[in-house]
Amino acid sequence: MVMTEPRAYAAAGVDIAARSKFAKSLPGILAQARRPEVLSDAGPFSGLFRLGEKYRDPVLSASADGIGTKVRLHLAAGRLDLCGPDILGHSINDIMVCGAEPIFFLDYIAGNGLTTGQKQTLVEGVARACAEAGCALLGGETADMPDIYPPGEFDLAGFIVGVVERDRIIDGSKVAPGDLLLGIPSSGMHTNGFSLARKVLDICNGEPLEETRRRLDERPPVLAGASLGEVLLATHRPYYTQVGPVMEQVHGMAHITGGGYVENVPRILPEGVTAIFDTAAWPVLPIFQLIQQRGRVSAEEMYEVFNMGIGLVLMVAPGEAGAVQAAIPEALRIGRVAEWTGRPVELQGL
Repeated sequence: MVMTEPRAYAAAGVDIAARSKFAKSLPGILAQARRPEVLSDAGPFSGLFRLGEKYRDPVLSASADGIGTKVRLHLAAGRLDLCGPDILGHSINDIMVCGAEPIFFLDYIAGNGLTTGQKQTLVEGVARACAEAGCALLGGETADMPDIYPPGEFDLAGFIVGVVERDRIIDGSKVAPGDLLLGIPSSGMHTNGFSLARKVLDICNGEPLEETRRRLDERPPVLAGASLGEVLLATHRPYYTQVGPVMEQVHGMAHITGGGYVENVPRILPEGVTAIFDTAAWPVLPIFQLIQQRGRVSAEEMYEVFNMGIGLVLMVAPGEAGAVQAAIPEALRIGRVAEWTGRPVELQGL
């Protein structure tokens, strides 16, 4: 039968032919981030991953997350290739704080009107980031949802699975008064606090695309020559490669994401202790200085929202701190664990 009318589904906003073309490109993209344990290629309803016999008593660690309103900046800047490193970095850090090695990842893209090229760029960005991290990209899903998202907009979520030997799980139970707090620097805002940042910096707040790009090109003096776009789009650092070799020397870890220090650090603390941070022990990144100045945001709130320059906090015994810092030279001593002072986190020097 010859079709003389437009396809109804395409007219409703979902182009099956374009989706099929995109799907055919996926096996080659996923092959960039494959591990020997992967037993399935793109196409089946689910991915298959064999743990094998290398583990004695394996425990799986899993997490799901997104990159929030930062996707608006990626889209405005035409840098969809950076979305993958952002979501993977965030996801790796969330599972590694219990000691888990990231083994496979899946992505979920939902949007309205993304071209086949844009979808490929998004997935290729995820695949490259997975390949660099040694994490398999096992599969994912792409959904066209014209009634949910405005034209041209999208969201990206990630689902990660890691594995850790049961007797090597890091749950914070060993954290004790006297432990030192070591901080590993962040690359910038990572993937948190962008709703506040966009409001304060008046960027991606409904203005025309041309105006958004002009604002992204702004070079405030505090950024020392860098543009707002370059700084805001700096990708979320994954820390497993640096920390993996010293996991056995770490009593606890906190990934400093949404909620800053006051929400994330207590998640790993046992009862009866307080984490005391010396906020003068590390440099606050210029982007946070700019946000605080322009938004007249209190110092207390800044540390409740942003990472302020530290992306991962390690809690280690004093006798192990030197060895950990030797293995991770950029790690800074930023505080200590003390007996309970009445609250789980104290930020001294604000």
